[in-house]
Amino acid sequence: MGLFAALYGAVAYATFLAAFLYAIGFVGNVAVPKSIDVGLPAGATGAPLALSLLVDVLLLGLFAVQHSVMARPAFKRWWTRLVPPAVERSTFVLLASGTLLLLYWQWRPIVAPLWNLAGTPAGLALAVFGALGWALVLSATFQIDHFELFGLKQVWWRLAGRAAPQPQFRVPLFYRHVRHPIYLGFILAFWSTPTMSAGHLLFAIATTGYILIGIWFEERDLVALFGQRYRDYRQQVGMLWPRLWRP
Repeated sequence: MGLFAALYGAVAYATFLAAFLYAIGFVGNVAVPKSIDVGLPAGATGAPLALSLLVDVLLLGLFAVQHSVMARPAFKRWWTRLVPPAVERSTFVLLASGTLLLLYWQWRPIVAPLWNLAGTPAGLALAVFGALGWALVLSATFQIDHFELFGLKQVWWRLAGRAAPQPQFRVPLFYRHVRHPIYLGFILAFWSTPTMSAGHLLFAIATTGYILIGIWFEERDLVALFGQRYRDYRQQVGMLWPRLWRP
């Protein structure tokens, strides 16, 4: 059973890695065959604007619901009655990544331009900020234990016959300045684009709204887990932007 869990975790991680790398090309319209502004699913040529909006909103909503529900402690307690706890995180990662791959596949571009700064200094600056956003996302995951976040450590502990350690409250480098550097990185990556289309704007607004809602739920769970230590941290460190002063 431990070996199966390890293989399952490896497949889930590989699926995440593919979805994450494709996301960079999808949002940036680079190096992928179908992106936020390029390409349509088979049979979708000439789809009405209203249908494109509906499909895109449903795809974004599906990801938000799956991601939010499966991340809640109450769901995890119920879910681990059905699946081994060691693969709970890997299953979450696999389904979240699969939902993203579905979004990439079925996304309907809405290419009406809002701004086009490609080839200008401002456009170059936006592209740089977008790249920095992706770098911030990835580097911040390693500061809080990348391989545990994406389920690999849990299946390794199962294979080695070790119990998972209790969660520890830590504040590594980026987290000393903002509470959610991963989410900050995503916001930078989604909004910092030299060319902003109507579809890209829909994507950026919806994902930013989801991030803000997700932070509320996540911090409620962290307060329940760590109590006053997290409340103090929340008072001292900005949510998505460093505070110029601390109480």
